[in-house]
Amino acid sequence: MAEVVRMPKMSDTMTEGVIAKWHKNVGDKVNSGDLVAEIETDKATMDFESYQEGTLLYIGPKEGEAVAIDAVIAVLGEPGEDFQALLSGDAPAAEKAPEKTEEKKAEEVSGPESSASTVTAEELGCTVITMPLLSDTMKEGVIAQWNFKVGDTIKSDDAIADVETDKATMEVTAYADGTLLYVGLEAGEAAKVNDIIAIVGPAGTDITPLLNQKSAPAKAETAEAPKADSAPTATAAPVASATNDDARVKASPLARKIAKDKGINLSDIKGSADGGRIVKKDVESFVPAAAKPAATAAAAAPATETKAITLPTYVGEERYTEKPVNQMRKTIARRLAESLFTAPHFYLTVSIDMDNAMVARAQINEIAPVKVSFNDIVVKAVAVALKKHPAVNSSWQGDKIRFNEHTNIGVAMAVEDGLLVPVVRFADGKSLSHISAEVKDFAQKAKAKKLQPADWEGSTFTVSNLGMFGIDEFTSIINSPDGAILSVGAIQAVPVVKNGAVVPGNVMKVTLGCDHRVVDGATGAAFLQTLKALVENPVRLLA
Repeated sequence: MAEVVRMPKMSDTMTEGVIAKWHKNVGDKVNSGDLVAEIETDKATMDFESYQEGTLLYIGPKEGEAVAIDAVIAVLGEPGEDFQALLSGDAPAAEKAPEKTEEKKAEEVSGPESSASTVTAEELGCTVITMPLLSDTMKEGVIAQWNFKVGDTIKSDDAIADVETDKATMEVTAYADGTLLYVGLEAGEAAKVNDIIAIVGPAGTDITPLLNQKSAPAKAETAEAPKADSAPTATAAPVASATNDDARVKASPLARKIAKDKGINLSDIKGSADGGRIVKKDVESFVPAAAKPAATAAAAAPATETKAITLPTYVGEERYTEKPVNQMRKTIARRLAESLFTAPHFYLTVSIDMDNAMVARAQINEIAPVKVSFNDIVVKAVAVALKKHPAVNSSWQGDKIRFNEHTNIGVAMAVEDGLLVPVVRFADGKSLSHISAEVKDFAQKAKAKKLQPADWEGSTFTVSNLGMFGIDEFTSIINSPDGAILSVGAIQAVPVVKNGAVVPGNVMKVTLGCDHRVVDGATGAAFLQTLKALVENPVRLLA
């Protein structure tokens, strides 16, 4: 019975895929595990292997066309089977067998010399193997070793070569049955992505017309080169076997995927393909309990050999939960994204000596009606410093810059559903106790979800403090339309240098995030120096 083949989701962010290349034509027999096409996703170009078997009855999108996830791209079934009922009314017509073009007819009339110049690999029954794109950043690959030599018979799932990319050494699969007729470069040589590296086809096929059409590396071999007396060259490119590299497990990409999904260790499976290569059926039929214990192999190994380490099979379960995004989180996401990708951020960090502030806070709390926190001291110091540096107390208005003469300080507060920034208005004129009481009242309202829009609107500058969570230093996204934001870290007990001697000290790091459209580096630095002087001598805040 005919079955549709749909565009798979090959990455977590993929919404559509582009057919980079079809490896099968209409009428071809497709086995489970066969490479059907190469699909370009939003992250890389990846191989698409069939999980079904049958004859390819229909191909929808052409090479270079984009297709949405789960859209029908092909149909597999029995030869001659009616599959039209599986297709939507606007599906492209089934691909037909190629017909002779006018150019082809002209070649037949003009003779062998003319046709040789335009002969295709398909007409010769050959398959051209190019350097595949094995990673999203790969530009070229280096042939680490050839596993076959010219003249060898290979199968479609044989790994004919190992290729070194910019990230790893990976296998190149033939995807064709036949004789290796041509090797385009030797081990150690590099080829760009999509350059010809090998040709597979019927033994004795003259591939000269194919080589004449495309430039090939100078050190190319052809199937005619090996002779009876050239036996020594056979050792130059040995056939891959299980003993060539005990550390590498030979397996098809589909087999690796299935094994990964099932949590099966490939080293526990015995491959049934040539050279011990593991294919899909080996993974599906594998029973973990039947795997040979590692201890048996270790006992049989000589005492002088390094014992192989076999990790136990662990089968996990992928689980997750989802919940709708609430309106607060939507607003946070929208406003912060607009701020980060609209305002050009830059950051300045300074360390503040907190010894005097710690002493002053303890003395203030002895007489203050409300307990004053270090964050209250920072809010007050920021407000006073902004009066001296109005450029930092500004905002970008598109065709003008607004310099605020009042100091409304937003205080970032974490709540269950996200983040709120209530505003302490005219903070420069308020006492530390007044600021402390106001911030505490805002915190209670925020937790009870009783803050009103008037409570969080109209800030000219924002303070975000994560010191209470033990964060030493961090950066924040500017709370638009403010022109700057201060990130306050924890007070750390560290060695400091005073009067030429290393002594114990207490240091707090603060980072000023600036919108470069309104605040320049020197302006931000001058503001931080004023802020540093105020916090290090908090008595100046009481004047």
